[in-house]
Amino acid sequence: METARTLTLIGATITAGLISGLFYAFTVAVMPGLARSTDRTTVETMQNINKAILNGWFMLAYLGAPLLITITLILHATDPETRDAIAPLAAALATCLAALIITARINIPLNNALEAAGPPEQHGDPTTTHTARTTYETPWNNANTWRTILTTLTLVLLAYTLTFH
Repeated sequence: METARTLTLIGATITAGLISGLFYAFTVAVMPGLARSTDRTTVETMQNINKAILNGWFMLAYLGAPLLITITLILHATDPETRDAIAPLAAALATCLAALIITARINIPLNNALEAAGPPEQHGDPTTTHTARTTYETPWNNANTWRTILTTLTLVLLAYTLTFH
């Protein structure tokens, strides 16, 4: 049982770290870089990223983190000797789920709306592309900042829990 607890905690920490790093990269590099780009470049790039990110490797980490945290929490909760890990694991699960909720309620609908705007090369009027960008960019960035904070906190809590091992 100790091996299962340790392996799921390590897996949860790794997957949470991957997601936190992804959100962090968007916060500090991708979106600031796109902010210096034209409307067409920003819209086209984000449309392409939103399609490319839907792959097995992303889903493995994105869905794996909350699943592994949950399993780890259950494994620790069933052993009286490891109950000191319950509070940080529960908090890690809460912050991870909060980031997923933000994604589902804000980022994904914004991604879908940007996709529905169509490819920039088909926009007859440049203001259409500008409107698609301005409607998307600021709320998406704000939500992503929160996702970055929450998933970083998830990672910190999981790393802290690793100290019990």
